[in-house]
Amino acid sequence: MDNAQRAQVLIHALPYIQKYTNKIVVVKYGGNAMISDELKDAVMGDIVLLSLIGIKVVLVHGGGPEITHMLDAVGKETKFVNGLRVTDKETVDIVQMVLAGKVNKNLVNLLHQKGGKAIGLCGIDGHMIEAEMLNSSLGYVGEITKVNVEPITDVLEKGYIPVISTVGCDNDGNVYNINADTAAAKIAGILGAESLISMTDIEGILRDKNDPSTLISKILVDEAPQLVEEGVISGGMIPKVECCIDAIESGVRKVFIIDGRIPHAILIETLTNEGIGTMFVRGE
Repeated sequence: MDNAQRAQVLIHALPYIQKYTNKIVVVKYGGNAMISDELKDAVMGDIVLLSLIGIKVVLVHGGGPEITHMLDAVGKETKFVNGLRVTDKETVDIVQMVLAGKVNKNLVNLLHQKGGKAIGLCGIDGHMIEAEMLNSSLGYVGEITKVNVEPITDVLEKGYIPVISTVGCDNDGNVYNINADTAAAKIAGILGAESLISMTDIEGILRDKNDPSTLISKILVDEAPQLVEEGVISGGMIPKVECCIDAIESGVRKVFIIDGRIPHAILIETLTNEGIGTMFVRGE
């Protein structure tokens, strides 16, 4: 690419930069994009770039594979029920250690290496994410009862990227494992984010799950139930879509499910007119 072509790329991105400047974008990060060092490097670079052009990025992350790896290392069996990790007292201690410790601080460090400014937070800090037990059979898996975004807005106002690990707490001192999709949707809604970008391991919502060319690029919120009934949205994608709808109904303008396996997927979705994945909006 010569200099003229580089300039043209920047000119094409200008309307999108103007659209998002000083707006909040919440990125839910996990899956394969978190496992691969190359993809992780690209994601952190994208987030720093967005931050440097005036977009207020909030990074909400999970870390399921890292938790499973640590449980395996200590000889603890991993069990899932309906996609949720059964979390006893020992497991929730490991969840807190891995998410709020290793994973969170590694992401903060990588953002700084890319030239960004980041501060790591977890849902316990400032009682940001308050929760109660979702179901006794799941143990310390939490259902969010309240989100206090003041720690997040304080960090944003100082020019830092908040990096949030999804553990919650209650007033009795219990710690809970919180689903990252749910937490990101709640946080985005209360912040009044311009958009929520959910990075997944698939292309988006496909009308035929075996045919990537059947990608549905845009879904209105009131169309989703019909797609569930038809089986287009099924299995583990149903709770993800429910989180997307919850975010829209809480005030988020747009929600994107994008393929985190594609390098620079965030920039493609945010700063181009083509985009990738599936966008959810309230209506025309």
